[in-house]
Amino acid sequence: MTTAILTQVAELPTLPTPKLKAMWRELNGTEPPPYNRIFLVKRLAYRIQELAFGGLSVQAERRLDDLVDELDGKKKPKPKDMTAPIVGTKLIREWQGVMQDVTTLADGFEWQGRRYQSLSAVARAITGTRWNGPLFFGLRKHGKLETHR
Repeated sequence: MTTAILTQVAELPTLPTPKLKAMWRELNGTEPPPYNRIFLVKRLAYRIQELAFGGLSVQAERRLDDLVDELDGKKKPKPKDMTAPIVGTKLIREWQGVMQDVTTLADGFEWQGRRYQSLSAVARAITGTRWNGPLFFGLRKHGKLETHR
């Protein structure tokens, strides 16, 4: 953060409420909401940084809009990623006549005593070539998630 922006944000809590409301009008072009001082300080701090450095990415804004629509009942929630098995799940795959046993961890996967960040990394270690990990371990088939009922 530049020094000028940092200074401006740091002095917000020391400003009187009428000055905060005037800043709101200047920075947002609207009347300040009837909320408390702490809210004004936090929102002004965000607005100052947003104007200086840019706001949320288009993807983040889209995700927030989707979440609001889900909460309002306008949109169904996205299905969970079924390619991520729960912690402790054992994935077993035969490769070239040898059984390969992988355990799902909270922060990755374990194969032959070594930790990996992704199933694709495990599949690559086993085969020596790049693989889609969920596909290699049978969690995905032909680009679609497998549904086990």
